[in-house]
Amino acid sequence: MNIKLFTLKDELLSHLREKILPFWMDRMIDDENGGFYGWMDNNGKIKKDAGKAAVMNTRILWTFSAAYRIFRDQKYLEIANRSYNYIIDHFLDMENGGIYWMLDYKGKPLESKKQIYAEAFAIYSLSEYFKATGDKNALGWAKEIFRLIEKNSFDTELNGYFEAYSRDWKMLEDLRLSNKDINEKKTTNTHLHILEAYTNLLSVSGNKLLKWKLVNLIDLFINRMINPINHHLIMFFDEQWNPRSVKVSYGHDIETSWLLTEAAHITGSELLKEECRIASNKMADTILKNGTADDGSIYNEIDQDNMLDDDRHWWPQTEGMVGFLNAYQHTGDEIYVEAIMKLWDFIKKYLIHPELGEWYFRVNNKYEPAPDEEFAGPWKGPYHNGRMCMEVIRRVNELHG
Repeated sequence: MNIKLFTLKDELLSHLREKILPFWMDRMIDDENGGFYGWMDNNGKIKKDAGKAAVMNTRILWTFSAAYRIFRDQKYLEIANRSYNYIIDHFLDMENGGIYWMLDYKGKPLESKKQIYAEAFAIYSLSEYFKATGDKNALGWAKEIFRLIEKNSFDTELNGYFEAYSRDWKMLEDLRLSNKDINEKKTTNTHLHILEAYTNLLSVSGNKLLKWKLVNLIDLFINRMINPINHHLIMFFDEQWNPRSVKVSYGHDIETSWLLTEAAHITGSELLKEECRIASNKMADTILKNGTADDGSIYNEIDQDNMLDDDRHWWPQTEGMVGFLNAYQHTGDEIYVEAIMKLWDFIKKYLIHPELGEWYFRVNNKYEPAPDEEFAGPWKGPYHNGRMCMEVIRRVNELHG
């Protein structure tokens, strides 16, 4: 094994435990209104009346549950417990099921819609909390949300999952996850996080229906969502699975490359594992050749007008670290180790806040942080960079035997 990976593992271990996790434990806890603050800017200023998002809160739960499971540090368990209790007490819709999209700062529903993307993160985090604690209620809630997704969101005629519903599970006209998205009924982004969630839930539940649904999701990625010609994801589809976008999202490409192989692994199917390994390697190679800048960082996307967005968002860099390591594990090609080390050097130099320890949301092509972007907020939790650290540590340990 390349000796550089040992050094990297040690650096990431320190960075995770001394910078990322302490930031969320020390700066983001809302002692007045419960849970966690909803927003911080690049200067460390908290917006105490900001709404509290399902995505950020479920990502906090996943991260600290995973960290406790690895390190058995009681401090991490305390944060996981706090997050779990807040989600159950405030985000969970006890009448209609599922979790709300957004709460106000006092914990009351602000946007009560059921966005399947967020419901998937609820499954992902609740199943991880069960892994960490053995709390059967958490597993029960994860299974119940799985049931609701399958009952309400699954397209029984044409396959796949629809995007968004009202509080009482009526499909919405505006299905978009964010304002920059296309208003289409099926998106690869949501399917990716259902895949991620079902993979984690299947690891703790032997449900035959769940396994079948995960195999079906893998098949959708291989045969519909990954373009067989250029090995990029097709990001948006209409109800009949006609492609509705030419956008290329480099972060989603490289994230899919390793989540797909994790999903195949948990099914136990050797055929699926090999099929996904081949697809994964092609995607990682494509990103390495076409999606990375000379400084080793990963561009954001090519938009609908075929224009390159060369901002470097924080999360594609983290997924690149894992995706390239996944490719190295498959191929043994040292080019991926060099890509990982170059990417980590970029992150250390330009993305990690020198005082706060967490990462900027994005920097432009002059390496300047976006001044009005969230430093912590609805989309920016500890999950992408925290998970990257834990995944690289685990995989380097596996390589070492």
